[in-house]
Amino acid sequence: MSNITEILNILDKSGEKTDPAKIAQMLGSTEEEVQSIIRGLEKDNIIVGYKTLINWERTDREFVDALIELKITPQRGEGFDKVAEKIYKYPQVKSLYLMSGAYDLAVMIEGRTMKDVALFVAEKLAPMDHILSTATHFVLKKYKNDGLIFYDNEEDTRQVITL
Repeated sequence: MSNITEILNILDKSGEKTDPAKIAQMLGSTEEEVQSIIRGLEKDNIIVGYKTLINWERTDREFVDALIELKITPQRGEGFDKVAEKIYKYPQVKSLYLMSGAYDLAVMIEGRTMKDVALFVAEKLAPMDHILSTATHFVLKKYKNDGLIFYDNEEDTRQVITL
């Protein structure tokens, strides 16, 4: 495995920007070499950002996540890219994927309430040219995200009812 792949694996597992000196020590490399590789990966848009994963359900922040399935007609000469570009520019859109199967695009959005999500779909997505249909699914609970388990061995505090 190349140093580049090993560096990417370390950064992917950590979920945040890791000190190049620490990575160099792990790989038996120099800090300068690791810094140079990371700068190149950032410049080439292979590393597109660093992120901390937060279990928001354990905070007082209230919001709703939803997955919206979109069936669309691809634009001539542009495919799905032009429609996707219009969609991913909205700040509510957290992720956007081209899919195989029953629908074309999967859009992950965040809203303050279910009504906010519904209005976004009705006022922004559904009226767009080339969108044939939408289906909205609300996320009720996240168990695992980006490979990390949110509720591992959580104690069951429900009371047992017997008849």
